[in-house]
Amino acid sequence: MSKGNALTIAMVGTRGVPAAYGGFETAIEEVGRRLAERGHDVVVYTRNSEHREKEYLGMRVVHLPAVPVKQAETLSHTGLSTLHLMFRRRPDATFVFNAANSPFLPLLRLRRARVALHMDGLEWRRSKWGPRGKAYYRWAEQFGVRTADALIADAPGIAEYYDHQFSVPTELIRYGAPILDSAVEGRVEELGLTPGRYHLVVARFEPENHVLEIVEGYRRSSASLPLVVVGSAPYSGEYTQRIHEAAAGDDRIRLVGGVFDQELLDALYVHALTYGHGHSVGGTNPSLLRAMGAGTAVIAFDVSFNREVLDGDGWFFTEPDAVARAFEDAEADAEHTGDAGARARDRARVAFRWEDVADAYENLARRLAAGDSVHSIARRARRRAAEW
Repeated sequence: MSKGNALTIAMVGTRGVPAAYGGFETAIEEVGRRLAERGHDVVVYTRNSEHREKEYLGMRVVHLPAVPVKQAETLSHTGLSTLHLMFRRRPDATFVFNAANSPFLPLLRLRRARVALHMDGLEWRRSKWGPRGKAYYRWAEQFGVRTADALIADAPGIAEYYDHQFSVPTELIRYGAPILDSAVEGRVEELGLTPGRYHLVVARFEPENHVLEIVEGYRRSSASLPLVVVGSAPYSGEYTQRIHEAAAGDDRIRLVGGVFDQELLDALYVHALTYGHGHSVGGTNPSLLRAMGAGTAVIAFDVSFNREVLDGDGWFFTEPDAVARAFEDAEADAEHTGDAGARARDRARVAFRWEDVADAYENLARRLAAGDSVHSIARRARRRAAEW
């Protein structure tokens, strides 16, 4: 264990920092810099970053390569990161993100490293994975349960899943929400939009994100404000085509593709009347938290994850007709819609604080360093036959 109260904490299994993609990377940046500010030695393993500096926001950054193929990129980089860790000073605690990386946990355990595995959402339900990919993720979940010292769930529903399927305890550690009280003026006007006078969707074009249902529902509605859809589909060409066909001929629907200018994206969130959120297989979703932190009312797909994050305060849908009614209701009473957005921001400000998230990671790291582990009770866990 490190001298004094400071710990050496390694973070493995993602694209690393600076955060430019996804919830894992944002969590590492937000948590890692706070832990570094508290005096801990935080080591982040990073791949494919344009920044080659060896330090970022107080964190040490180790740049290692990866095989540039979808199916192998994450695993190849995590494998190299694991080997690198095995021949360096043993960390007091190692956080491995993504259940797919569980095969490398035994190597870290050989080094007598204490490891927490962040399980993410129900990855095996995502349409982008074929039968082999889905089977691998289901196997990796069970293998991770059996080999980790701690399991991190980012939502109560994910914790319930692991309790139901494997009868193992998890650490419930949420994501934080960025609080966007304002945005740079003039940015949404660049897209021909008027602040407060459009609806927004930001998502990858994948079936489990229900972009198609949102577009179809909006098209059936009598809404007059435009629907701005930000996103693309790296793996789902057929699904993308269906979305374009659903939007074709309706001038109210604007498919703008990916937006990688964070300043513009923040402005889109802040100035939208509503945010359509169709994600259904993740836990606590960072896009939903960003909309809440921006004070934007939410129309969400009706699953337990989304209801819990919103505390039931929003419009919920499972089919296009409900989407249509939600857009119409939101426009019919803009004052009520604005109040719903303000309540969402208030909840984000109180319930999803990055300082609280960092506290939870620090507490877990200290317990791991002191020898805490669920391995003795989880190493023989088996998945229940009943589906979740």
